[in-house]
Amino acid sequence: MIKTYIRKIAIFPVLVYQYVISPLFPASCRYTPTCSQYMKEAILKHGPIKGGWMGFKRIGRCHPWGGHGHDPVL
Repeated sequence: MIKTYIRKIAIFPVLVYQYVISPLFPASCRYTPTCSQYMKEAILKHGPIKGGWMGFKRIGRCHPWGGHGHDPVL
């Protein structure tokens, strides 16, 4: 039960980004799912520490000289 609350707290900044900040800018993510959706799924599946780390690594790869395409949370 506490793990659920911790995951919800960890996802909250991602949701703020998705609903408040992201609509102000054009879509530019090179991957599907988007980087913010990837981080949300990773936190739900692997927890806030490992999932957060996976999300930050993904954001680091999302640049013009990085990869692209389908990259699901494993």
